[in-house]
Amino acid sequence: MAGERAAAWPFALLHGVVARIASLPIRATVFLCVVAIGGSFAAAGALQMRFDRVQAFRQAAYFEAKRAHAVAAVTQASLARFERLGRLFAAGKLSELAASPELYGIAVADSAGQILRAGGAALDMRSLSELAQKGRVVLGTGQRTVIAFMDGDNAVAVSFDASALAPAATLDGVELVNATGTRLAGAASDGHEVSARVGGWPVEVRAALDDENALSAWYGSLPLYLFVILGPALVGGGLAAVFVREFERRAKASEAIRALRSTRPAEARLLVRLANAEREAVEAQRSKTEFVAHMSHELRTPLNAIIGFAEVIERGFYGAVGHPKYIEYARDISMAGRGLHSKIGDILEFANLEAGRYPLKPVRFDVTDLVCACVNESVGRAFSRRIALDMVPSGPAEVNADPLAVKRIVTNLLSNALLYTQEGGRVRVGVREDDGAVAVAVSDNGNGFNPNEAHKAGTAFRRFERAGVSTGTGLGLAIVMALARRMGGAVRLASAHGEGTCAELRLPKA
Repeated sequence: MAGERAAAWPFALLHGVVARIASLPIRATVFLCVVAIGGSFAAAGALQMRFDRVQAFRQAAYFEAKRAHAVAAVTQASLARFERLGRLFAAGKLSELAASPELYGIAVADSAGQILRAGGAALDMRSLSELAQKGRVVLGTGQRTVIAFMDGDNAVAVSFDASALAPAATLDGVELVNATGTRLAGAASDGHEVSARVGGWPVEVRAALDDENALSAWYGSLPLYLFVILGPALVGGGLAAVFVREFERRAKASEAIRALRSTRPAEARLLVRLANAEREAVEAQRSKTEFVAHMSHELRTPLNAIIGFAEVIERGFYGAVGHPKYIEYARDISMAGRGLHSKIGDILEFANLEAGRYPLKPVRFDVTDLVCACVNESVGRAFSRRIALDMVPSGPAEVNADPLAVKRIVTNLLSNALLYTQEGGRVRVGVREDDGAVAVAVSDNGNGFNPNEAHKAGTAFRRFERAGVSTGTGLGLAIVMALARRMGGAVRLASAHGEGTCAELRLPKA
């Protein structure tokens, strides 16, 4: 029984915690869950960061160890070469030191230290003979290295240039030290290091770890760690807010139904009238949209006739006009008709977008080519206003969208940038890939929006007056944003008053 109680207490505790949380308000419960999820991801991210840091050091140590062993092999070969020269000298087969230009001196002594044969710089054979009898000796004195070893009963010492131990190019961040820790060649290293022994000689190769380069890739991954930690927490928080809002909306609807069932008949009739009024308002909005679309069609048809007949009169297709003023009037009628036709076209396009009747055919295409074509079409207008219009060199970027709609958006953004940029200004267009999307940015150095205008930009029929600028119906940005939403993209505006505007179209990457 005691064992069963001991095994059951964790479940009882968990049940109590869950029950306590369930008794909290829904928003507090969701907040606690989001905090717990965020904390778990933060802990997992911290552990992964620590593991990757250790792995980076291990990888750097592995490569430095390989380099240290390579330098040790070169040093061993150099020491073996000078040992061979010493033995040849002791055997009388090497009469001159010119056999190796790095040699400073060679001496042979008996076990008591008495020199039997010597050449070149003098060597203290008394102490070297005593040391050589205990094992091979490697000493360093600045730019000079001395090795001593036994050849039978005699001691042989060889003095040579320290740079002959290993090529200078291999000693970057590497030092050679003897058994007492005296540096023979290379540069002294600080911090972490790996070492390798030189076979058969009391010499050690020490290679310093480049901590900065070892951690450079790790530092570059820090934004990914932050995304791993913050991304799920933010997504969880956003989903939680959506679920809570939906839950509260349904709870309010259920409460309203219960309240309706419990109200008196007069109050119930009043609520029904309110519901009918709301439905009629929605129907009125839909009817208004359909009316605007229908009337736009009705107005565009006679306008086409007005524009066409005005051009016929202006150009005198059927003979000369009696008075020059008639030609001037016909030109004015044509220009006014075209302006009105353009405004009605914008209204009709926006009405179709609002009513969901705008046809879109998403296909896969290179948006960079389309943007280049739009820029080329606007070069003449920019040149006439002395505005520098250029496109940042961009590679191919394929998107999944409607080409005509994308061209409409880019043309509108370019038109706005050229319209609100003063003479002598600059407009730049660029295409880049960013986080699974393709961004088309149009930036200018015009007046930009003030904070109040930036908040209302993109609202239908909202116009921003500027000195010396003739604005349209205020539907350009509204159409742009509606088209982008229909294609699964978005348009972002970044503007500071007096510093220009950057409009960025983001489309799904193919």
